[in-house]
Amino acid sequence: MLSFLQRIKMPRINAPWEIKRTLLIKAEEETDYTYGCKPEDRPINDYIRFGIINLDKPAGPSSHEVTAWLKRILNIEEAGHGGTLDPKVTGILPIGLLDATKVIQALLLSGKEYICVTRLHKQTPENQIKAILEEFQGTIYQRPPLRSSVKRRLRTRKIYYIDLLETQEKEILFKVGCEAGTYIRKLSHDIGEALGCGAHMQELRRTRAGPLTEQDNLVTLHDVSYLWASWQQKQDEKLLRQFIKPMEKALELLPKIVIRDSAVDAVCHGANLATPGILALETNIKPNDTVAIFTQKNEAVALAKTLKPTQEIVNTSHGLAAKTQRVLMPRGLYPKLWRGSK
Repeated sequence: MLSFLQRIKMPRINAPWEIKRTLLIKAEEETDYTYGCKPEDRPINDYIRFGIINLDKPAGPSSHEVTAWLKRILNIEEAGHGGTLDPKVTGILPIGLLDATKVIQALLLSGKEYICVTRLHKQTPENQIKAILEEFQGTIYQRPPLRSSVKRRLRTRKIYYIDLLETQEKEILFKVGCEAGTYIRKLSHDIGEALGCGAHMQELRRTRAGPLTEQDNLVTLHDVSYLWASWQQKQDEKLLRQFIKPMEKALELLPKIVIRDSAVDAVCHGANLATPGILALETNIKPNDTVAIFTQKNEAVALAKTLKPTQEIVNTSHGLAAKTQRVLMPRGLYPKLWRGSK
């Protein structure tokens, strides 16, 4: 049986938001503004339909309850949250509205950040605490706690960084950037075991979910309720645009591929992405990466799995580049210009 301190020895892992990419131009072509529009310019009904909210979850209710309350406030039939927070945990809970629920899975690939207060069961020197925290940086083994929604199988999770911010007697405050699905309560327990004194998590706040941070229009349920009621009274779209953002925001950390207008509707019908349909793509794409396919107007078309690395796609003029996994854009927004259309 592997212990909590057994790790796969690896160098420091970059968090998804630390990875730098540049856009490579493969071909150039003018986009037709008769079809589609920039996400921020969508008519208000479509803006809501393809919108996400960066919600500040309060302590007390479950993530499911918060999502249900939001649906009731906005009077919509469907909404989904990105990454469950325990009832006592506060912080960023991304909510996808209506069709934007399709992008929520992308946030599970983008990592999380937390601020945690952990209470040690014995006062410990700060230098010893820092040394132990460094041991948990990298890829760790973790078994989900007893009260969890997944099977308690041993699994690996990536800890991108873990920084000690403050100590006060037996309490320590630290910031951790980690892969989605990491249990911070279990991490706190394991830190205490490694220190030889025991520990338990006291407070936890999520400060980042993929590209969404506390600086990105973070709003409370009270904010949403007030702004929604004000919009219904004044019909000023700026009020909604204050707290609803285009679903494309959730895809910012995924590698990007930009396609021709003529290829958009084919992908919307589930077709795989052929290399001739690509105008630009980002660097450092590897085979089997999840990528986001965009129009030239920055509209999200689909999520796909790549078949080739960046440079091979750039240098190739035929064959498939990616397999479409999840279509995000409705059919018919762009004309049918692909073979087999009528």
